Amino acid sequence: MSAVGVFLIFIILLFISLPIASSLGIASILPGAFDADFPASVSYVIRSMLGGVDSFPLLAIPMFVLSGIIMARGGVSRKLFDIFTYFIGKRRAGVPCAVIITCLFYGAISGSAPATVAAVGSMTIPILINLGYDKTFSTAIVAVAGGLGVIIPPSIPYILYSMASGESVGALFKAGIVPGILIAVLLMLYASYYCRRYGEDREKIEEVVDILRKRGFLHLMKEGIWALLTPVIILGCIYGGIASPTEAAVISVFYALFVSIVIYKTLKIKDVIAICSEAVHTYGPLMFILIASTAFSRVLTLMQVPQAISGWILDNFTGAVVILIVINLFLLIVGMVMDTSPAILITTPILLPIIVQIGMSPVQFGIVMVINLAIGFVTPPIGVNLFVASSLSDIPVMSIAKKAFPLIIIFLIALMLITFIPAISLAL
Repeated sequence: MSAVGVFLIFIILLFISLPIASSLGIASILPGAFDADFPASVSYVIRSMLGGVDSFPLLAIPMFVLSGIIMARGGVSRKLFDIFTYFIGKRRAGVPCAVIITCLFYGAISGSAPATVAAVGSMTIPILINLGYDKTFSTAIVAVAGGLGVIIPPSIPYILYSMASGESVGALFKAGIVPGILIAVLLMLYASYYCRRYGEDREKIEEVVDILRKRGFLHLMKEGIWALLTPVIILGCIYGGIASPTEAAVISVFYALFVSIVIYKTLKIKDVIAICSEAVHTYGPLMFILIASTAFSRVLTLMQVPQAISGWILDNFTGAVVILIVINLFLLIVGMVMDTSPAILITTPILLPIIVQIGMSPVQFGIVMVINLAIGFVTPPIGVNLFVASSLSDIPVMSIAKKAFPLIIIFLIALMLITFIPAISLAL
């Protein structure tokens, strides 16, 4: 069976709504089933699946998922938002900017874009609406800023890219810091422009900020400092050589439990079982996608698909700039129709040889890939962030997407800067 036939069957299975993991598994088995001489027999595919989950770095993913859920249940996002609103709430677009910064910090806790939208959006969207901001704009800005959850480290997609490319997780985490901050700043600049053009209810905003300020800076910091320290502890353990990313993920779980149960007292010990159950339900489907994606990528390698695609691109497009634009367009389309995890595991072995040949750093390319797929979180038809935000505000997905369009343009501008200016990713 040809590679084209395998991809066509995979796409057909997706269109008939078969789960992604099942579609990948079936597509992986087919070449060996139709050709007895093909190296990837059914037993080989199964061994590849089992081998795909036998990975120490991969253990970081369920740990970060669990840590994010604990922090969400513990009300960490509200404490972060209050601190940022205290400082910048009275400035133009101060409250929307506080939402964006909260998404940035919460992303450094959860490592997941949908989790960031759910945790921050459920709390901030009603606040923005009560302050007089347009309901659709309020929802759109949370949906788009939630994409920072996979760009700012620690990030689950970076771990998956490391698994597929062999690059250091720590190096990817370090490379994602400046791009994440850059995108957040650009989003805040747009929020400022939007509020300047459409106005704000300054009276309501100042009333809310005054209430926060009456509570006092020390009181807010006493409550919020533990939340602010979470990304510092996680990244500090990694870059200080104290722990590997996987060990840091485990530390983040215990820290989240300590803060939520002992300090904030927003959780009780009996809640831990329900939280673990939620984490299993969240990570379980992802695990099946991971193991099926691993087998599928190995089958594609045996069929020499990466070499064929890289050869076609290099033969038909000349110049590093043109090739990078083509790759970005390809990844944007992939992000629109496929979930992040299989997209990274399938496309990395295909595109990495091209990147190496044109002289781009694989670490920089990892950031570029994740940003492309983060844009897919807020673009139909998949647009997971759009669906999460829609469930929080009861606004149709397409209405949110239309309002989010200028913010997506901001993301694309940042993507071009990060693609063509290596120092943005590699400065640290």
